[in-house]
Amino acid sequence: MDSGRERAYYLVDGYNVINAWPELIRLRGNLDEARDVLVRILAEYGAFENYEMTVVFDALFTEDEERILHLSNRLRVIYTGAGETADSCIERLAYRAVRAGREVHVVTSDGAEQSLILGAGAYRIPSPELRRAVKKAKKLMKAEYIAAHTQPVGRIEVHERLDPATAARLEELRRKK
Repeated sequence: MDSGRERAYYLVDGYNVINAWPELIRLRGNLDEARDVLVRILAEYGAFENYEMTVVFDALFTEDEERILHLSNRLRVIYTGAGETADSCIERLAYRAVRAGREVHVVTSDGAEQSLILGAGAYRIPSPELRRAVKKAKKLMKAEYIAAHTQPVGRIEVHERLDPATAARLEELRRKK
């Protein structure tokens, strides 16, 4: 990424992703846990890929006002306010970001939402495609960590650790038998 460019901006329809990823579908009985797991996954992925991410969750049938949690400089979570859907919030944010010249990617498998997003000038990413990208990044993270933190397997000979004078003295002793 060249330094003149801003990082890619991802807008994620949280419940759409939860209902599309098998590991999150299993957690739907406990939406708090499903949301936490998704946010943890996206935090790691966004940090690795240097993306800025906003995850939006519907709170349509609440009387509460919109809540925004800034979890890091790269990640925020929005719970929509009374009467607003995640889709409308995402559309609003996408339009603003595109007008500001940002590269915007919207993650949802909602067909109508995808059409609106394309019209706004943002890229669309279906939820299963994001899952594949996350899994691929996780493999790369693991490979990079392992490469950086492991030593090649092999035998370490004592003479490789000795200074030349000590090695010469030991060789002399060995030959005197």
